[in-house]
Amino acid sequence: MNKKVKFVDWGLIDYQNAWTKQEEIFDKTVALKGRNRTENTEIETPNYLVFCEHPHVYTLGKSGHPENLLLDEEGLKNKQATYYKINRGGDITYHGPGQLVGYPILDLDNFFTDIHLYLRTLEEAVILTLADYGINADRYPGYTGVWLDADNEKARKICALGVRCSRWVTMHGFAFNVNADLDYFKNIVPCGIDDKDVTSLERELGRKLNMEEVKEKLKHHIAILFEMELV
Repeated sequence: MNKKVKFVDWGLIDYQNAWTKQEEIFDKTVALKGRNRTENTEIETPNYLVFCEHPHVYTLGKSGHPENLLLDEEGLKNKQATYYKINRGGDITYHGPGQLVGYPILDLDNFFTDIHLYLRTLEEAVILTLADYGINADRYPGYTGVWLDADNEKARKICALGVRCSRWVTMHGFAFNVNADLDYFKNIVPCGIDDKDVTSLERELGRKLNMEEVKEKLKHHIAILFEMELV
């Protein structure tokens, strides 16, 4: 039987606000798992799939290098962007309007306890969504995320991933460039990779996409791949 997962769309939401809300759900789920151990009972853990967009923001992961942000405080102000050091893996990335951000807050004990498989499955959902639009995407050996022309010098990234996992509970997730303003990527060394381009669905197709349509396609693929029922 497919696991029930609550789907929530937060719309356009401030990054700090979304991070706080994620942490609350994450901490409650981890605490529930702790109770399971101490009380030796089976308390069902909740699972969430959150979609949202953020105002312009740069985030730096735990293993990231601050010098990969190429703006000072004044530059951030001019770009109307904010900057946060956060507790996911990975280096620096950009979020902004027109980018579909997904935060699966899942107890992987309900699915599969393999973080590499988890990342590959999220990537696969994006790859299948791109295929729906006639775009052939793949993985780039040695890097997380989804790439176009990954096997040649035109390699360009369309979706970044960065997660945190504790007691098999996940948070953070993926950032899929749909109609994102790609100029904002020029102010960072994206994910610490300085010799590869970044792209979006809009750039590849030459037209603005209906974000709700993209969300529906991606939700569909995530639900099937994870054998979940979105409620």
